[in-house]
Amino acid sequence: MSDDVIWHCIRHNHCSFMAKITTGIFCRNPYNATGICNRSSCPLANSRYATIRDHDGVFYLYMKTAERAHLPNKLWERVKLPKNYEKAMDVINKHLEFWPKLLVHKIKQRLTKMTQYRIRMRKLQLKVREKVMTMPRKQTQRDLRRLDKAERAAQLEKNIENELKERLTKGVYGDIYNYPFKAFDVVLDMEKGEVAPEEEEEEEGEIEYVEGDDMEEMDDMEDMEDFEGLSDGGTDEDDVLDDPVSKKPKGSSSSKQNAGKRSRKVMTEVEQDEEINTRQRRRA
Repeated sequence: MSDDVIWHCIRHNHCSFMAKITTGIFCRNPYNATGICNRSSCPLANSRYATIRDHDGVFYLYMKTAERAHLPNKLWERVKLPKNYEKAMDVINKHLEFWPKLLVHKIKQRLTKMTQYRIRMRKLQLKVREKVMTMPRKQTQRDLRRLDKAERAAQLEKNIENELKERLTKGVYGDIYNYPFKAFDVVLDMEKGEVAPEEEEEEEGEIEYVEGDDMEEMDDMEDMEDFEGLSDGGTDEDDVLDDPVSKKPKGSSSSKQNAGKRSRKVMTEVEQDEEINTRQRRRA
């Protein structure tokens, strides 16, 4: 079939690869060299056509001739192009030496464009980029609700406040300035509450047993009675010891009276010793 007839049917009737938009008419056929729907670029309406395709980063030169039009499985001849740009251009010039100059120029432009975007792809792969991931809205809301419930159950604010107050009272942070006055007042109230029971405990105190001053008063009274007995008429020591000691009722005395009684006790003991010595001399 003639190329003109095919183009007339494709252009005016229907083509599955045609894409009409406001800016123009484009072609979605993978073998199209330019991507534009026109007579010179259409791979279906040209029995002699060539293009370049990319397979996993490797470029191939595809060529179609009228001699293989009756063999659809062998319609396109594929030639692998080297990665070096200059060597790839030499291969294109070698295989398309007798082809139309306009078609060869379009193929070289396509090779240049594909080489440039392959270089950009490699640079982007080497860069560290953030991976954008979509999250379902329902799942995010569900997670937020669970988080709020967990915070309410844990009572984090109260626990943190208590922990900070304990550290403040222990002096972990040293001298801290510019903290809220309300929290400071609360800490002071807590300290006052803790100090009050301690004062009550100190007032109660422990039970102790202490020797009183009554025993000293009783000793002083005994010494005075002994001294009176000696002065009355020369009674013996046994008589003095056998006499009943009259005890005075217990009572509290001032510190001055105690000091005077202790001085009298010393004087009576000295005088009693002197009287005993004189009595022994008289008996002898």
